[in-house]
Amino acid sequence: MERFFEWIPTKGYVNFTQAKQEITNYIIGYYSQTRPHRYNAGLSPNESERRYWLNSKTVANFT
Repeated sequence: MERFFEWIPTKGYVNFTQAKQEITNYIIGYYSQTRPHRYNAGLSPNESERRYWLNSKTVANFT
């Protein structure tokens, strides 16, 4: 969790809207799509989830 907060500006944000936008951009744009995670064998969370669903077996198929 410490690494998650390393990128936050030391002087903070101008307002709540700016903080919300920048934090959302970080989570969606870098943390989930690009940053490798040791827990996921070096894959990003999005790539790990994609591979999980690609390799999972379908329990039921509704047509």
